[in-house]
Amino acid sequence: MDYPVAPRQDIVEDLHGHRVADPYRWLEDPASAETKEWLAAQDELFHAEVDELPGRDHLRRRIGELLGSGYISSPIHRGDRRFFMRRTAEQELGALYTIDPDGSERTLIDPIALNPAGTTTLDSWQPDKEGRLLAFQLSEGGDEESKLSVMDIATGATVEGPIDRCRYTSVAWLPGGEAFYYVRRLPKEQVPEGEDQYHRRVYLHRLGTDPETEDVLIFGEGREKTEYYGVGVSRDGRYLTVSASRGTAPRNDLWYADLTASAPEAPDLKPIQIGVDAQTSVRFHPSGTAYIWTDRDAPRGRLAVADPADLSVENWKDLLPEDPEAVLSDYAILDDLDSPVLLAGWTRHAVSEITVHDLATGERTGEVPLPGLGSIGGIVERPDAGHEAWFNYTDSVTPGSVQHYDARTGETTLWASPPGTVEVPEVEARQIAYASKDGTTVRMLVIGSLEGGPKPTILYGYGGFNVSLTPSYSAGILAWVEAGGVYVVANLRGGSEEGEEWHRAGMLGHKQNVFDDFHAAAERLIADGWTTPEQLAISGGSNGGLLVGAALTQRPDLYAAVVCSAPLLDMVRYEKFGLGQTWNVEYGSADDPEQLGWLLSYSPYHHVHEGTDYPATLFTVFESDSRVDPLHARKLAAALQHATSGGRPILLRNEAEVGHGARSLTRSVDLSVDTMSFLARHTGLSL
Repeated sequence: MDYPVAPRQDIVEDLHGHRVADPYRWLEDPASAETKEWLAAQDELFHAEVDELPGRDHLRRRIGELLGSGYISSPIHRGDRRFFMRRTAEQELGALYTIDPDGSERTLIDPIALNPAGTTTLDSWQPDKEGRLLAFQLSEGGDEESKLSVMDIATGATVEGPIDRCRYTSVAWLPGGEAFYYVRRLPKEQVPEGEDQYHRRVYLHRLGTDPETEDVLIFGEGREKTEYYGVGVSRDGRYLTVSASRGTAPRNDLWYADLTASAPEAPDLKPIQIGVDAQTSVRFHPSGTAYIWTDRDAPRGRLAVADPADLSVENWKDLLPEDPEAVLSDYAILDDLDSPVLLAGWTRHAVSEITVHDLATGERTGEVPLPGLGSIGGIVERPDAGHEAWFNYTDSVTPGSVQHYDARTGETTLWASPPGTVEVPEVEARQIAYASKDGTTVRMLVIGSLEGGPKPTILYGYGGFNVSLTPSYSAGILAWVEAGGVYVVANLRGGSEEGEEWHRAGMLGHKQNVFDDFHAAAERLIADGWTTPEQLAISGGSNGGLLVGAALTQRPDLYAAVVCSAPLLDMVRYEKFGLGQTWNVEYGSADDPEQLGWLLSYSPYHHVHEGTDYPATLFTVFESDSRVDPLHARKLAAALQHATSGGRPILLRNEAEVGHGARSLTRSVDLSVDTMSFLARHTGLSL
């Protein structure tokens, strides 16, 4: 193909004895005239190749129909109100609603009403304990730079804010709604150049005061710059908890304070765990018991209890010990019963289940029936005592619904269906276990049929950051399978499908295990007759973009087509951009000689070889992505366009005013149509 001109610079650096070439470093600068000209030419090439692909109109219509179910979230109860998110088939983005004490429903925040362009997103929200005030966070254009405001729920009026620099903050209200703890970054002028995305602090904010001059610093001074903080206040207002983790590390330090013994402005924080290689959280129940979830000495998780007077680890007593096969993912306490119960949410080989236990002893007394073999989205109970629980449920053919469990009757019933009606095709789904390169058993969910011989297939994976890929409803997957294809989700090491050990087996110096698991999945699909190398596509985004970038450079012979979305690809320089420094606990740092060796061993940008017939590849990037810089895709796209010896296209799709996270319905459909029509064209699927 006639690709846009991309000059190769003679840049070679000596890093800890490694000679590292970087011929496309100039593409790191999005503001340069050269980069803008190159991007414009790439955009023209992309549209020339993709806009007229066959089947796009049908695909757009069918994905739109399958997305017509919309969604609804589990209810959050505060005081006499309940809150939930919902998106109807007609809405571009979900809106936040409340049910008032008189039973009437009201819209609280509709992002489209705020901005009809669809580029304003509701990032998070937290009602106060009485259900009178709402803290909410909005961001613009996909940048995820949340600004925090407070609404009077009765009137809908904004009474506080916006407060900026609140990206990824939690909000913990004190009783009465007069103050809350929250997390905020330091101002740009107070930190070293280039570090304004780091340096968080925990503050106490009292409504009606100036956050710039009157907020009280609670925690974070002098600590590591990449730390993330979490805050919580128990439902009775007595206990404050503060959690700190370095970047995305699978471990945290944890403190608590009794707010009846020290002032909210100066909480006497006592350690629960410091410097321990484990994740731990604590929940204080009004009965006087502390419930402690931890993977300390239990990689699949356990639940312990202790007296809040002394939370030293030697005083923890297991209530739910570690299960040898299932991962403890969630729990809820139903205490408005003669015999209070504990609900425990688990994933067993990525499939959800809920068990019922005696709250005092942990003895299992039953299970909560689920509609099928799928996934639950967290268990929610009333914060002020109750006998009911709500949870979202979905599987491969079921749009997310809200289920209701009544501990008095032991029955599970449908509480709320998605607001829209959708006709879902009949598909087959099965979980297949296979052996990876080193003999480790890995599982994948295969959606589609073997009947009729090998089929165009998409293999999807993630394999990182303790993220679990569980069965879920997807309009794109169903449209692909309905057209005659097969879709596969692989539960690779690096995720949490089998607990923290599974995660650690795919991070740092073990990252190659993730890619080996992925290649082995592809080889098993081919060996079992599901597909062929000429019909096999791979897809992944973010850390999954790194996965497919490594896959296409390591085994270009195994895959026909690739969609690589918002990827990390230059693993030598990834820490220098976006939130990169928060991920060196997952990948390693190029500043460390040994860790540079790990990174160089698989970094896709550094494993492109001239004269190789690379798969058809489509990079999708988003200009406002403040997590993963689009420079990664630009550099690898240029490198592959230069190196490939075949005729299969290497394309770049660059989208403005959208970022790494939430997007409007129309933009979601557009992206799906572009990527799936591209994969269909290069695997032989007729849409």
